[in-house]
Amino acid sequence: MTLKERKKIAEEWIKYQEKDFRVIIHIGTSSSRQSQELAKHAQKIFADGISSMSPIFYKPNSIDNLVQFCSEIASAAPEQNFYYYHIPSFTGVDYSMVDFIKCASERIRNFSGIKYTHDNLNEMKECITINKGNLRIFHGKDEMLLKGLNQGVESAVGSTYNFMPSIYLCLIENYFKGNKERAEFKQSQANEITNILFKYGGPIIAGKVIMKLIGIDLGSCRQPLSNLTPEAVENLEKDLVAANFFEKI
Repeated sequence: MTLKERKKIAEEWIKYQEKDFRVIIHIGTSSSRQSQELAKHAQKIFADGISSMSPIFYKPNSIDNLVQFCSEIASAAPEQNFYYYHIPSFTGVDYSMVDFIKCASERIRNFSGIKYTHDNLNEMKECITINKGNLRIFHGKDEMLLKGLNQGVESAVGSTYNFMPSIYLCLIENYFKGNKERAEFKQSQANEITNILFKYGGPIIAGKVIMKLIGIDLGSCRQPLSNLTPEAVENLEKDLVAANFFEKI
């Protein structure tokens, strides 16, 4: 998306922000100047927070370099909570987030936590405990939400939550009630649907189709992502029906 489009989308989402529905705007780009522009805009419209992942072409060559990049863009919106978006499977940047927290806490005044989209749950647990709960660590692996809860996470962000929140809310409720068997069952239900998504291009390509099937048309994908053919859409819907998806949600 262009910066203009990203600002417009942020402005639309912010209309729905309230105490129990907070909007955190992703401002990541490969240009610190562009990210600063988006950060200033997020602050102007009173978003609850901003977040950025690492640049993915010219990558930071050290934790210090990564923190410096984040510091530049976070400083453009000093009144906003800043969260680093750790997603090494996309960025190829996989520095220790424990070390990142130590460094960022000293150098980024509004550093507030991490969206942790990685499968290193031991490190994630260290991140949760290192500052005695002062930071928010968002769990970002939908298919491992239950394992994340076991490690102490209290917040999560995920793409599949958009179209099957009831499954995950039931999972969370049963986990905290101590009904681990029921929680595991709900995680397996969610993962069954997630596995179907990856047959059809993943949570963005197939996810847009599913959102349309449940009544929310998000439009088509742009290049370099492809769109499903009518035949593939039909097959996806058949697989979802076979998995009782529409009954489960």
